[in-house]
Amino acid sequence: MTPHDDADPYLWLEEVEGEAALEWVAARNAETEAELVADAGFAALKERLREVLDASDRIPYTTRRGAFLYNFWRDAAHVRGIWRRTTLEQYRKDAPEWEVLLDVDALAAAEGEKWLWAGARVRHPDHDRALVCLSRDGGDAVVVREFDLASRAFVEGGFRVAEAKTRIGWIDADTVFVGTDLGPGSLTDAGYPRTVRRWRRGTPLEEAEPVFEAEPGDVSASGWRDTTPGFERDFVARSLDFFRAETYLLTPDSTLVRIDVPDDADAYVHRRHLIVTLRSDWLGQPSGSLLAFDFDAFLAGDRTATVLFTPDERTALAGHSWTRHHLILETMRDVSTRIEVLTPASGGAWERTPLADVPALSAVGVVDTDSDVSDEYFLDVSGFLQPSTLHRGRIGAETEILKQAPARFDTTGLAVEQFFATSPDGTRVPYFVMGPDRASTGPGPTLLYGYGGFEVSLTPSYDAVTGRAWLERGGTYVIANIRGGGEYGPEWHQAALGAHRPRAFEDFAAVAADLVARGITTPAMLGAAGASNGGLLMGAMLTRHPDLFGAVVAQVPLLDMCRFHKLLAGASWIAEYGDPDDEADRPHLRELSPYHRLAADRVYPPVLLMTSTRDDRVHPGHARKTAARLRELGHRVLLHENVGGGHAGAGDNEQTAHNEALLHTFLWRHLTCGESEEPACTL
Repeated sequence: MTPHDDADPYLWLEEVEGEAALEWVAARNAETEAELVADAGFAALKERLREVLDASDRIPYTTRRGAFLYNFWRDAAHVRGIWRRTTLEQYRKDAPEWEVLLDVDALAAAEGEKWLWAGARVRHPDHDRALVCLSRDGGDAVVVREFDLASRAFVEGGFRVAEAKTRIGWIDADTVFVGTDLGPGSLTDAGYPRTVRRWRRGTPLEEAEPVFEAEPGDVSASGWRDTTPGFERDFVARSLDFFRAETYLLTPDSTLVRIDVPDDADAYVHRRHLIVTLRSDWLGQPSGSLLAFDFDAFLAGDRTATVLFTPDERTALAGHSWTRHHLILETMRDVSTRIEVLTPASGGAWERTPLADVPALSAVGVVDTDSDVSDEYFLDVSGFLQPSTLHRGRIGAETEILKQAPARFDTTGLAVEQFFATSPDGTRVPYFVMGPDRASTGPGPTLLYGYGGFEVSLTPSYDAVTGRAWLERGGTYVIANIRGGGEYGPEWHQAALGAHRPRAFEDFAAVAADLVARGITTPAMLGAAGASNGGLLMGAMLTRHPDLFGAVVAQVPLLDMCRFHKLLAGASWIAEYGDPDDEADRPHLRELSPYHRLAADRVYPPVLLMTSTRDDRVHPGHARKTAARLRELGHRVLLHENVGGGHAGAGDNEQTAHNEALLHTFLWRHLTCGESEEPACTL
């Protein structure tokens, strides 16, 4: 029987904590553990990966807040982690002295709860209090508690919000903007806050003053205060969908003033500037451009824009960050990063100067800046085979190397190359290849990774886990920059929206075929892996191009495209895929849906599905139901469902090491069957 919306035999597996569902999951987990954990190399691999994740000489990346640099840190002694801070003087040392603010392991033990760190919003500009967010075992929903940084303790009688997908931020010492679950009507269909309230200390949350409300079909509502000295302003916004929003200035008398930019543009105000990133053409400028306006003049009707960046067919905007007097602009040319400094000058002009030279096939990223006080910046430079180097500098002055990460895996004989595959419609699709010289070794086991959605770009970076688990033992690792991502700007993303999603699938398949054509691998030795939206991509490879792969792994995957909008946060992704309740979209979603494409008479490669019971973003039912359907049809499938971890799939380094060891053990066993005499090459 083929599953239909109204006749799905596995709907019971969508009951996240249902007794029957959890019993079924436990049985599948036992099968996976017996198959993979029993592998002769599993324990040693997991230990080597845990060593990387817990290494004490990792770079402790920080965020500056006033005089201190803040960091969250996990290692073998701090499984859930510690929130800590230090000074720049100490940070320059090989072994800085840290002031521990909050020990999450101690808190979890004291309260008997599986707390995981979910961030903190430190009050600006005084940096004396924080709104600490704690996740129960990795879910997106959090509890919020006010924390005093001087006493390093939660504030008795302070701001507290029960578990929900809350949005909260400081207005002043005694007031916050908050959106949370307050009962019927307070959340959107996607499960995010629908209202923004102004909540004053000492008053019940339920009585907080409403200042803004989104529609039920919107994704969410949000409110925030810009606390930049001399430019204090309040804003609210409604996210119409994942890519469209309306933003308003909230005046002191509670009047809403629409910031009249296209609803698909990203816009924010910094000091006197309104900064707009375009997803569609506007004011004669193409999508992907970065524009600057005088904010007060804009509100008065002036649409005179200064163009800070204009894309071309090979170059896209990657990001930007403010220092006190400058804007650091990051761009990508064929997925390699470039970086420069823009400085506002008189008459509306902006001056441009290079900031740093970036090695070929590498990436540079701004880790942190001090936009209120100084022109300080922290810059991270890394490559696929090049461990990270953390630089600190000031615009116009010399830089210093603060931290240098050590090499975590042997790169002897390894090289990095970039190639381009040609998709069926003629589009050139870039991809990176890391591994040995296959011209001399011949085809070998290869892992192809992709995502292709939500404007996410896959850029060069040093991945010690992949290095140890795959590259060190002779494998080749490939990253495909397919459409749906942001590697070439909005048009690259929009080319694979909705009914055009198969273009992303075709791009990935084209890369797979190109790897074989170049002699890098063979279909039997080629594995594919992807997570979340990348899990949908893996489902598409399994059902559309099973002949191209020797094994497939889908992590926290989206697989039932006829019901995704009814499961947890799924309604927020309708702008990416389409609406299953819309008759115009339903046919292409049915065609996209891997769960509905499964058939008994197809030959599929072995597949490993991985999810988390605590994933409250992509429902674990996607992986559960697909595993059940594959089993019913007689196909090879393993399912691993971690109890905790949320959408990340793991809540601590031990779980991460376990998951990565499962993934790489599964792929290595299947993709090296032709090279090995080991009997365990089938499920």
